[in-house]
Amino acid sequence: MTSQVSSTAEQADGAVVAEQRPPLPGAGQDGASGPSPDAGQQTEAKEVRKLDRVIIRFAGDSGDGMQLTGDRFTSETASFGNDLSTLPNFPAEIRAPAGTLPGVSSFQLHFADHDILTPGDAPNVLVAMNPAALKANIADVPRGAEIIVNTDEFTKRAMQKVGYAQSPLEDGSLDGYSVHPVPLTTLTVEALKEFDLSRKDAGRSKNMFALGLLSWMYHRPTEGTEKFLKSKFAKKPDIMAANIAAFRAGWNFGETTEDFAVSYEVAPAAAAFPTGTYRNISGNLALSYGLVAAGRQAQLPLYLGSYPITPASDILHELSKHKNFGVRTFQAEDEIAGIGAALGAAFGGSLAVTTTSGPGVALKSETIGLAVSLELPLLIVDIQRGGPSTGLPTKTEQADLLQAMYGRNGEAPVPVIAPQTPADCFDAAIEAARIALEYRTPVFLLSDGYLANGSEPWRVPDTDTLPDLRTPFATGPNHTQDDGTEVFWPYKRDPETLARPWAVPGTAGLEHRIGGIEKQDGTGNISYDPANHEFMVRTRQAKIDGIDVPDIEVDDPSGGARLLVLGWGSTYGPITAAVRRMRTDGEYVAQAHLRHLNPFPKNLGEILKRYDKVVVPEMNLGQLASLIRAKYLVDAQSFTQVTGLPFKAEQLATALKEALDG
Repeated sequence: MTSQVSSTAEQADGAVVAEQRPPLPGAGQDGASGPSPDAGQQTEAKEVRKLDRVIIRFAGDSGDGMQLTGDRFTSETASFGNDLSTLPNFPAEIRAPAGTLPGVSSFQLHFADHDILTPGDAPNVLVAMNPAALKANIADVPRGAEIIVNTDEFTKRAMQKVGYAQSPLEDGSLDGYSVHPVPLTTLTVEALKEFDLSRKDAGRSKNMFALGLLSWMYHRPTEGTEKFLKSKFAKKPDIMAANIAAFRAGWNFGETTEDFAVSYEVAPAAAAFPTGTYRNISGNLALSYGLVAAGRQAQLPLYLGSYPITPASDILHELSKHKNFGVRTFQAEDEIAGIGAALGAAFGGSLAVTTTSGPGVALKSETIGLAVSLELPLLIVDIQRGGPSTGLPTKTEQADLLQAMYGRNGEAPVPVIAPQTPADCFDAAIEAARIALEYRTPVFLLSDGYLANGSEPWRVPDTDTLPDLRTPFATGPNHTQDDGTEVFWPYKRDPETLARPWAVPGTAGLEHRIGGIEKQDGTGNISYDPANHEFMVRTRQAKIDGIDVPDIEVDDPSGGARLLVLGWGSTYGPITAAVRRMRTDGEYVAQAHLRHLNPFPKNLGEILKRYDKVVVPEMNLGQLASLIRAKYLVDAQSFTQVTGLPFKAEQLATALKEALDG
């Protein structure tokens, strides 16, 4: 979805108006499929409340279509012009046990009429498709929030399966909430009675009924969803028609039922966005586009050697669609083959990439060390997940930082950079490519599952503003010997970057050795000389240390803060939201966020020494804090979490307040 933003909008929070909207075509007032009522038969206008932001969580079995439902609601919200942030949360199993707590899949969306940074701490609305979804999520729902429950699924057996001795819809445990009991399955089956579908097959469209109801409730556009369904089920016209009918029936049920007396409007967030063309984008999609753009800006073919692994596989899927941009993708038989093919492509003159997650990095480590020795440009994209070992494949974590820094034998330094938001994955990919090409080195790009699967509005850039990444290949001899003979030395370095020349195989006169055994400085011949080895080790380290990275910027509007909050990667949103809350409460807090983790920005040490206290929130056990303490001898304090979920803003704000007062 793309949308144009060119003006500001002001919206009063909590304003109330009355509005009557005609039903969608193809559904009667009872929510079932049928002719639309005449204007004279339409129901009395309902109250419309204007809000500045809303957090919705869809939850059900992993087979209930919650990710699709959330994605469609998000797409329509993006096209409407709201700022948004999402948090998909689903089990690792392809089809987890139905009706169980481990099998619950959820999708949380936070959208607003102003700039927002996180998916939100707690949902204002929970859509629970069964008892398991209710029990798994109720602890996150604040009192007074709205809960829409599919009463058809609250059978005695289903409730017992998750530990309910009595129905929570009847025992008073939900008295503090605004509960809407809706027989979603029955209503969906009734709406689809004209279709030749079994009750089970018709019931599968209940997610579309729920999507229609929420679309009415929050005044979301509907055209995009109907267009999506027509495209998705183009080869199955009966299924297409049934899903559209269920979607329309849900919308009309909201319009006509007395249980939903109020609908809500959240105005577009025009003031939050500079003028431009925007689209909703996930982190993995933005990263994929960034890689394609980097290949085009470098005027090189893009080669991806990869083995599918959650949560990185979407990059392989996306890049395989773009052969027209000179992209070649290779799905290898294992992680080692994937990076081996990518390194071979780098040797052959391509912009080479391999994608993986933490377990795959462990398998690729020997070849990464080989890339360090060969000094060839290679992007290692690590979409981090919960570990160790298989760990939590679909949950997020930031625990691969030290692995990226040191997870190879010998002294094998590799630059490390990390995006901070889903949209920022585009720019981070281009920056990783710049460093790899300019300095002839492998580069780690550390994203994570939270960024990879989350989404937000992204301003489509003007290609004229993208950096020029063209890197010249060696074309002839570069060294004159004592006897006057001109030869090619593969390890004769650029005096500024210390990068060696990049010679494409097959270029006459540029034949040279490659391999993992230590090379002689300059000639590239095999060398076991102790002094040469020390020189090469120190030179490779100096090359990484000398990489030109921007200074880190500090957000300290008052100039009087004593506390600096230092983050990296996906903690940017929760940290920034927490800092905003503290400043609203009158606290003085400074914030800085690292993109470049190796090498660190040159001004980082000086900035750290300005503040009495430094707190480093991380989704690990304090890996960046350990690096900061070791390098700068600063008493950086860790605040850590390894739950498989991102930080909540209120949680961070409380911890930072304690640090400030301590």
